[in-house]
Amino acid sequence: NAKCQTERHRISHPSYNVKTTERNLTMGKKSRKNNNDTPVSSDDPAPQAPQSAQLPAPAPVATFYPSDGPSDVALLQTTSQSLQAKLDSLTQLGLANDRASFVNEFVPLDVSESDKIGYLQDLTAHPEADGQWNNLVAEIAAIRCGKGVDKIEGDQRTRANFYFAHPLLPKCDREVAFVCVNGEWRAEG
Repeated sequence: NAKCQTERHRISHPSYNVKTTERNLTMGKKSRKNNNDTPVSSDDPAPQAPQSAQLPAPAPVATFYPSDGPSDVALLQTTSQSLQAKLDSLTQLGLANDRASFVNEFVPLDVSESDKIGYLQDLTAHPEADGQWNNLVAEIAAIRCGKGVDKIEGDQRTRANFYFAHPLLPKCDREVAFVCVNGEWRAEG
């Protein structure tokens, strides 16, 4: 039984909040529903790549799918277009492995330059940097598309708290808060 461990991708800022708790429930397979709440099924198999074209997936583990907003497939996304654009941008930077740009766009605006550099060092030079980076990118990608998001609190104009299941760690609940200051969305600090 895997235990949820506190992530090490916290920035060195006294009020940055990310909470981790253990989850003791199981989840069943979610089905796509149409407007009549009747499950939609497809008899068409998913397209398969030829064996010779299948290569190991590169890190990070997240996959980027362009957002088309909230859907009826049990995904919960933000209603804020500006926050969704920020999450899209952060996911793209993460998938491009652009850690420096990601950190510049993610950390609170009031974080000092030295704390920002320290956080970037944690995500690049620390012995567990790749694992921390992959977890961070996977979390941002999950809340961007709404995967595993149980609820979003806040007005989503100035604040949004995402409560979600960690996409890579079973039985691990996460909370990530974003705040908007002068039109710029950042992790809460």
